[in-house]
Amino acid sequence: MTTPRVLDGNAIASQIKAEVAAEVEQLAVQGIRPGLAAVLVGNVPASEIYVRSKVRTSGQLGIFSDLITPPDTVTTEEMLELVAQLNAREDIDGILIQLPLPKQVNAKLLLEAVSPAKDVDGFHPVNVGRLQAGQPGLVPCTPAGMIQMLKRSNLPIAGQNAVVIGRSDIVGKPISILLLHENATVSICHSKTRDLGSYTRNADILVAAIGRPGYVTPDLVKRGATILDVGINRVTTREEFDKYFAGDAKREEMFVLKGSTIVGDVHPEAFKASGAYTPVPGGVGPLTIAMLMANTVRAAKLRRGLAA
Repeated sequence: MTTPRVLDGNAIASQIKAEVAAEVEQLAVQGIRPGLAAVLVGNVPASEIYVRSKVRTSGQLGIFSDLITPPDTVTTEEMLELVAQLNAREDIDGILIQLPLPKQVNAKLLLEAVSPAKDVDGFHPVNVGRLQAGQPGLVPCTPAGMIQMLKRSNLPIAGQNAVVIGRSDIVGKPISILLLHENATVSICHSKTRDLGSYTRNADILVAAIGRPGYVTPDLVKRGATILDVGINRVTTREEFDKYFAGDAKREEMFVLKGSTIVGDVHPEAFKASGAYTPVPGGVGPLTIAMLMANTVRAAKLRRGLAA
């Protein structure tokens, strides 16, 4: 049996970031420095780590960043005023609002208040419509990164049967549209899909983005398929660990050291039947930040009427 190819998200993210840094240098010659505003509300440790990583990466690539940290008591009205100020700032090309937000803040209203031209997450209805219509716009970072993963790994998309498990606005729906634009034949499945295997066992490209640990089992995978695993699910008990990683000495060592590990939406045993797959961690995840940086530079160019 052929050993599956591991798709290294860190390596591809490094390629993309190097290209972004080169673009930033070119813009600097024209007196332009792309700017990213990151809004982090309250004290959520996981969000703090993630946002600070984005801010640090911005600095490494020459992108100006402004980290704004309202208290967790902030109101929707105060957040809307903050967004209005950021929309008006000429030094800001991208606005990132880290989710989740406190319960008293209307997240949907807030995300729609962000100028579509600065919506580097690609969540605004205007950008969603542009994506659907195949028009230039800002595309959600994780799905955009997945397409880059396939293309830069020289994996075919056109004419392939692609199955997406999950229908979220952040990943499932946009990756389905992007795959369609690349001429794949796409099926969207979800938790209510009957006889899931009848779809997945015909998938040349299988995207797992349903948010359930180990949901894709070996019997659901077509031999030789390309698997893109978007899931990040924390494993904290010995029972869970043994369910997914029994016999994995390297993972065991980290689990004992840290008291937890993560598993994707694909059971690790299912990867063995694939032709290529994204590991968790180190697969799709690193591409999300890289594409956020690319989107910020793209927004800076589009706002100024430059080719993007």
